[in-house]
Amino acid sequence: MIVITNPSPIKNETDIVHSLFEEGLALLHIRKPDFSEAETVQFIHQIKPEYRNKLVLHNHHDLAEDLGIGSLHFSEKERNHRHEISAKFLNPDRNKNGTKSTSTHTIEDFNSLENDFDYAFLSPVFKSISKEEYHPKTNLFEALKSRTNHKTKVIALGGMDAENIQKTLENGFDDVALLGTIWKNENPVKQFKLCQQIVQLHFQ
Repeated sequence: MIVITNPSPIKNETDIVHSLFEEGLALLHIRKPDFSEAETVQFIHQIKPEYRNKLVLHNHHDLAEDLGIGSLHFSEKERNHRHEISAKFLNPDRNKNGTKSTSTHTIEDFNSLENDFDYAFLSPVFKSISKEEYHPKTNLFEALKSRTNHKTKVIALGGMDAENIQKTLENGFDDVALLGTIWKNENPVKQFKLCQQIVQLHFQ
């Protein structure tokens, strides 16, 4: 299970992040699109060093090496302009312990991914919790029946919460990514544990 940071700062955010890791969070995507390089560095430095290997950087990829972050995420726009992605980022010898991920919004885009990516978000599965007016244009459960790419893990994103995780995993997604259900909840850690329990029961 993956958690993506809220785009804007959250009160006690670092404390919550540490609690999520203590509860077993595998990967935290650092997505702060409006953060400058300096703000990104400051935010990451607030997270305990022992969790660096569980961080995935969305922006300012050039900072990754200095920050000790091996995992990078590329937006759909970045992926479609591959020539602008420095070769060093997609070099398989770079940080072999890290992952590379990307975002897709149709099964056609997902199926056409090359082997550069370990996993990809496919969204939105449901009406978004964090973005108003962001809702599915197609039934991604139906679309997933046309999946031909089995080398890249497909991660459900968009409107994921404790009510629909089970259904999502039963319909062919390999895992889920949480955003709004965590950061818009009065008790993010409790909500994470609830969602985590559902995922763990499914894979038992």
